[in-house]
Amino acid sequence: MIRLLMSAILIAGLLQAGGARAETLQQANAALFAQLQKVHRLSAAQMERVQQIFARSGYMGQGNPAITRHPMTPEQCLSRLPGGIASYDHARNARICGDRFMAPLYDPRTQKPTDAKACIDMFEFPNIPCTYPVVWTKAREAAEVCAAVGKRICDAHEWEGACAGALEPPDYFFGLGSVAAMRSAHNAKYGPTKSWAYGPSFQRGICAQNSQKSASCGGGGYNSCGSNTYPTGAFPDCTSGLGVYDLHGNAAEHMNLPMAPDQMASRGSTKLGVTEMKGSWFIWDKYQAHPDWCRWRAPFWHGTRVMSPSSHENYHLGFRCCKTIE
Repeated sequence: MIRLLMSAILIAGLLQAGGARAETLQQANAALFAQLQKVHRLSAAQMERVQQIFARSGYMGQGNPAITRHPMTPEQCLSRLPGGIASYDHARNARICGDRFMAPLYDPRTQKPTDAKACIDMFEFPNIPCTYPVVWTKAREAAEVCAAVGKRICDAHEWEGACAGALEPPDYFFGLGSVAAMRSAHNAKYGPTKSWAYGPSFQRGICAQNSQKSASCGGGGYNSCGSNTYPTGAFPDCTSGLGVYDLHGNAAEHMNLPMAPDQMASRGSTKLGVTEMKGSWFIWDKYQAHPDWCRWRAPFWHGTRVMSPSSHENYHLGFRCCKTIE
């Protein structure tokens, strides 16, 4: 009965958020903050910190409302879910992870969910099904928001394990010294067994990848590029074996790529490594700019340290959080 009541409250909030178009980013973010606090039961102090990070950015949100044109509404997303919101609100996962809409990270070949030492958000931030992902986020801001809500930024191998359906031990080739060398060694190792969250080969039409790029979007500017994303979880078949959604399509995602063992977020580091952009984005069925198989590591595009004030942001770049289980 309690779960049904909470699902009804959540659905009402989603429908309210999907109603009249917000006229400004501030109005859109105010609705987002109310939804975030209600669904994840964040404290006043947590919400204040989140709002400070967004305000300092001036761009973070679900896209510039003046130009963004989402191809699907939250109401349409809800109608596509076979079991409604409740089908994603797993009580067992909540007990393991300590928050709603998170998935334990483990290797099903040798472990059980209760063996997990970390969890990952099932959906892109704000980690609420049928809600548009937050974009225009720097890697530093992603790390700060995750910390503000009691989580942390994910390490690259955690995202890759969530996508491939099995968390494997960290594989960073620290001794090679450079991002390029580490990346090449990793991709060479996993290339023969490449896979996507939904299966062993790339498929069109299965993920949030068939949207349109704004006609005015040339150089990637805030006032010319709409964040034309789908609601998170709108494609139920675009899920991994560990129950994580939208790892392909919708928003690309910031992760931490450690350059040394003491830069691993999963081991408690706060100084972190360099930026790693994971997944693909909302026009992928039309334009595949690079590989997007699960364990692929990208070149050091727009590369900085994760906590650099100048880390990259754009209209299709967001994040999701991880959480270490005590």
